[in-house]
Amino acid sequence: MARYRATPVSEPTPPLAERVRLVVLFGGRSAEHEISCVSAASVLGALDPERYDVLPVGITSEGRWVAADARGVGWRGARQPTLEAAGRQIDPLPVFAASPTTVVLPLLHGPFGEDGTIQGLLEQAGVAYVGTGVLGSALAMDKAMAKEVLASRGLPQARHLALRDIEVDDVLDERVGDELGWPVFVKPANLGSSVGISRVEGPAALPEALSLAASFDEWLVIEEAIAGRELECGVLGNAELEASVPGEIVPSAEFYDFDDKYSDSGAELVVPAALPEGVAGEVQRLACTAAAAVRAEGMARVDFFFEEDGRGLLVNEVNTIPGFTPRSMFPRLWAAGGVPYPELIDRLVALALERHARRSGRIGRPRR
Repeated sequence: MARYRATPVSEPTPPLAERVRLVVLFGGRSAEHEISCVSAASVLGALDPERYDVLPVGITSEGRWVAADARGVGWRGARQPTLEAAGRQIDPLPVFAASPTTVVLPLLHGPFGEDGTIQGLLEQAGVAYVGTGVLGSALAMDKAMAKEVLASRGLPQARHLALRDIEVDDVLDERVGDELGWPVFVKPANLGSSVGISRVEGPAALPEALSLAASFDEWLVIEEAIAGRELECGVLGNAELEASVPGEIVPSAEFYDFDDKYSDSGAELVVPAALPEGVAGEVQRLACTAAAAVRAEGMARVDFFFEEDGRGLLVNEVNTIPGFTPRSMFPRLWAAGGVPYPELIDRLVALALERHARRSGRIGRPRR
């Protein structure tokens, strides 16, 4: 069982022992490229120049690594040049030249960044980095496998089916109706930000939803639609986890889709959530348990459904690189607990350095 604190620590983060060279890594090849750019712009604007030597590095949608800056981050036709048009191409490995004061902050949402691939490269380079390691990143990214692990820990979840695209057949709609009922949500197993997700009211619309999800991933997840509140909780820590206050998402659309998450007129984010007595503490306990189950470290955001008059709290998923955009829930949750945005970054960097120091020299070598 995870060791955790239900009440966020409000003491300021101690100053870093040395000035840190912070590599902010963003963009990427996934469908969440633009979201990553916005997260990076927010982080770059909040970093304390007295603490950090900042090196922004972008990965274009085609996979080129480029030297970038805040002006190289574009978003939905904004006047800044897009990442694809900015910066000179670079070799990533020299950028990650390991030193005791180099930390990489990956803000790569989705595949090729949040799924263990970048984490593996950073492990090979021997550099400290913020967030979850290779196994935990890959596991949390794959919603189908993550659900199996969460179920093995006895965590409550919505009913769901997981299958490969080649397993879709003519009787799948009957199975969905029998095991889940209608409506359902269809989503790619390895993606986020509600990309590729469809709400399906009945059998007739299922093939189109499956085709959309399969255009992003060969593994698919079909979930029952939950008539309940949507809650989120932030987690910080390595061996010991700390939970934020819970927040609530009140969608403006039929469900919490891409536009609802990132447009200025989108969903209402309520922090802290107004919950019945005892529920907030249970959200925090389950959030830390779920994060520990998938071996999340550094940071995570755990999403829930809350059926007030039914099954209670249901764990939806664990996100190991939560959004850092101005609208994102993760920084808002910690700000409500007394950890403002710049200090949140400081804590993540400190956690990365602590884990790196603890693990250095132990992988593949006997303990002495």
